[in-house]
Amino acid sequence: MQKSQKLTLAVLIQAALISTAYASEQSESKGFIEDAKGSVLFRTGYINRDKKAPGVKDQSSAAQSAIVKLESGFTQGVVGFGVNAVGDASFKLGENKNANNGMIPKHAPTAENPNGDAYDHWARGGASVKARVSNTTVEYGTQVLDIPVLASNTGRMVPEYFTGVLATSHEIENLEVIAGKFTKNQYSDQINSDGNELDRAVVWGAKYKFNDQLNASYYGLDSKNALERHYVNANYKQTLANDSSLTYDFSGYHTKFDKNASTYSATGETAVDYADTGIAGVEKTNNIWAISGTYNTGAHNVMLAYQQNTGNVGYDYGGNADGNQSIYLPNSYLSDFVGNHEKSAQVQYTYDFGAMNVPGLTWTTAYVYGWDINVAGKTGEGKENEFFNQVKYTVQSGFAKDASLRVRNSIYRANDVYDNAYIGDTNEWRLFLDIPVKLF
Repeated sequence: MQKSQKLTLAVLIQAALISTAYASEQSESKGFIEDAKGSVLFRTGYINRDKKAPGVKDQSSAAQSAIVKLESGFTQGVVGFGVNAVGDASFKLGENKNANNGMIPKHAPTAENPNGDAYDHWARGGASVKARVSNTTVEYGTQVLDIPVLASNTGRMVPEYFTGVLATSHEIENLEVIAGKFTKNQYSDQINSDGNELDRAVVWGAKYKFNDQLNASYYGLDSKNALERHYVNANYKQTLANDSSLTYDFSGYHTKFDKNASTYSATGETAVDYADTGIAGVEKTNNIWAISGTYNTGAHNVMLAYQQNTGNVGYDYGGNADGNQSIYLPNSYLSDFVGNHEKSAQVQYTYDFGAMNVPGLTWTTAYVYGWDINVAGKTGEGKENEFFNQVKYTVQSGFAKDASLRVRNSIYRANDVYDNAYIGDTNEWRLFLDIPVKLF
């Protein structure tokens, strides 16, 4: 592990020193104020989960948020300096009496309300400082991450925040190299800036564009006392006649869980109190990979995907490093089809209504079926399936340009073996109205 981290840092340092085949970003800086950008995203969101199991409460949340992003430019000179800020302010819509879906923060449980009351209004955020030399940037502070092994959950009202340092280098053309360390993790529904009590998460990786058809990437994560994770991806696009194309994609994770990591699907040897704590008490490993093929012609897009787990635990993410977002695999909707030993297959279809003179309107439908799931303490084969639909419209021009409305529905079912081990039979609706406003 330490050798991998040192190698990545060495590559970053070396890349910053070598001459490049293209212009330096820092040499083209216009200035701290001149390159500044600011925006606010007004989001109205609603999530409803209709739980089908007897005695299980439905989950419903609705809120209004304003998500602010401010970025200065870099000062001029060999080394440029700047600052960034991110934050959000929100208030609930309605009572939100059973807001257990990651949308809205809740007060501590009381005797009168053991579920905890939802906050009426709340605000969060933070700032960061940054420096740039040539084409290498280092940022320290509160950040929203988009890294396959450590990704901020952006599928709720407001984004998940990490606090730490991240270096990003583009010194070599078509190559991006990153390395970082994060010590705080705030879920989308948490007020505490370190609500997930992250000890230490070290990340590193690189992605390279070989040409317009082929891309590849690798990323690693070491989350102290939780897990060690590696991710690989290769993507190739084959151009066909009549403006059609075939895209082939392979991606996969290898994870080694610490004995103190939280899991929900461990089998084999486990601690005697595993059912109560979710802590296996012994190291567990998981391998999950997926391959997909996507055919595009005109307004039509069809994808077929196959995904498979091996090891003695499922691909467990929540509570160990981040807020359930670092699952860059195709079979991921309401369920991520990550059960222990699970195999899953998907067919997905997307239609672009621009072909019918309604630009900005798309419809996606998908069906995923998972089988061969091993469930701790049960015999028999666990199975699950999900029918997914989403309609999204984005305004293309005028005063409301880039405003979007997204309506999403999932119908999820599991058999008796798997029903109580994961999500449980659920019908879910998600509605999000996003209105972006450019400040400067």
